[in-house]
Amino acid sequence: MGLYLNSRKPHNNYQEVVNSTYFVDKTGLLEELIPLVGPGSGAGANGFRAGQSSKYICITRPRRFGKTMAANMVAAYFGKGMDSHDLFDSLRISGSGQYEAHLNQHNVIHMTLSEMPRDCSGYESYINRIHDRMVMDLVREFPLTEIGREDALWDVFNNIYELEEAAKFIFVLDEWDFIFHRDFVTERDKRAYIGFLSSLLKDQPYVEMVYMTGILPIAKYSSGSELNMFLEYTMAAEERFCEHFGFLESEVDGLYETYKSVSQAPKVTREGLRNWYDGYYTMSGQKVYNPRSVVAALTNNNLGNYWTSSGPYDEIFYYVEKNTDDVRDEIALLVSGIPVATRIREYAATSMKLTTREEIFSAMVVYGFLSSEGGRVSIPNKELMEKFEEMLRKEPALGYVYALARESDRMLKATLSGDTEEMARILSYVHNTETPLLGYSNEAELMAVVNLAYLAARNFYRVEREDKAGTGYVDFIFYPKDRNEDGIILELKVDHTPEEAIAQIRDRNYALRFEGRLGEKSEYQGRILAVGMAFDKKYKQHGCKVEVLRERIL
Repeated sequence: MGLYLNSRKPHNNYQEVVNSTYFVDKTGLLEELIPLVGPGSGAGANGFRAGQSSKYICITRPRRFGKTMAANMVAAYFGKGMDSHDLFDSLRISGSGQYEAHLNQHNVIHMTLSEMPRDCSGYESYINRIHDRMVMDLVREFPLTEIGREDALWDVFNNIYELEEAAKFIFVLDEWDFIFHRDFVTERDKRAYIGFLSSLLKDQPYVEMVYMTGILPIAKYSSGSELNMFLEYTMAAEERFCEHFGFLESEVDGLYETYKSVSQAPKVTREGLRNWYDGYYTMSGQKVYNPRSVVAALTNNNLGNYWTSSGPYDEIFYYVEKNTDDVRDEIALLVSGIPVATRIREYAATSMKLTTREEIFSAMVVYGFLSSEGGRVSIPNKELMEKFEEMLRKEPALGYVYALARESDRMLKATLSGDTEEMARILSYVHNTETPLLGYSNEAELMAVVNLAYLAARNFYRVEREDKAGTGYVDFIFYPKDRNEDGIILELKVDHTPEEAIAQIRDRNYALRFEGRLGEKSEYQGRILAVGMAFDKKYKQHGCKVEVLRERIL
């Protein structure tokens, strides 16, 4: 056992996951990898046969989608470091016909490439640490190996292969793209790093399989043939392996049942988990939850924002500021829940120059800020929506979008007090300052601007768009989190009057959404307000009207 070779570390890390309260069995991934390493005679087996899938696998996903957990699982299962029967005997993989043939039967090199030397001064110290630690492991495990002063790491592996009856190794490389986010890494260093991986892995007889993970796809960096042996599996472009990263609907159902059985006073709802952490899509169209956030919410008994930032690439405005003018209007639409059509080119995210809207949105999909489905991108869930809202309130470069967000506190107060002049003034001020969203050419664009104008309301209300109410669908319903406060029903019109919007609210009985079942007392005790908003395209004027549909219940 060594630092990288057949290390105890992945076994112990995966053991913590297996023994946790909210564990999801993802060993189906192992069933897909086993055929890539042959019939199962361990080191020395020629595991790659003609007609098989590539033994070079690269899995790319946003952070927090279980890549490191899966890497630990792969290394713990295949590696000789520790007996792993206690981990896997009760899991799905134990039913595989090849389970025992591969369990702890392979030499596994497990490296977390985000680990750096103390006081790392540059790429040379980073890569030398990897080289020196690996050579130390190999010499300890294979003492007959001769190492020359000029030998590279691949020379050492080849020497072992010749001396030890064709000894082979599985490489599990987690966070392969880590150094591309480091300030000290130059373009020359990046090329050297790609060359290092290519020399170590490509066409080498000692390689039994390579399982590599990261955020960024390798296509952009490996522009030549250096790493063209890898098959890349991304969430947006490839269906294979999708079910093994992120939580599927059925898996969250199971975790929620566990939560209810172990929580003395459960506060988290199943629908809350869906609203907060769902919204990503696989290539096959399956909806996927952010696993880290789901587990955190259940563990803490609290729905909240568990999205953590670890650097500039984890901040939304990093992408928006690269070309604010190109994406400003579309950010307004996205925050309003309206998907935006765009072509996703995942490799574009690796450039970090981001000069076009296509590159910006591609990068935001790769990093998990947006989800992609059917040629459109959207903000996936409430957790990410909060991050976007936070950005809108502090970034003046977003122009009218920023202005609307800043005015949203006044907009809510004006609505609750029935000050329709102030409401119209806020909308008109922003519209007269700039010409946002193509001049409100349709109700969807007006809806986006109105949604931004009520951004602050989301702190006090659950805001639903196009909710089924009465005998039709209403544009917005604001359900107060405090059931004693006022509820709001808001209808929008273009080239109609606010009075017509109010009439539609009344005629279609939208207020029934605030009433209890027949014979029951309404769960909402505050007033119910009908708000009509209209925009006259010819005269470029906003009109607003507020009526009380029901007084406060005493």
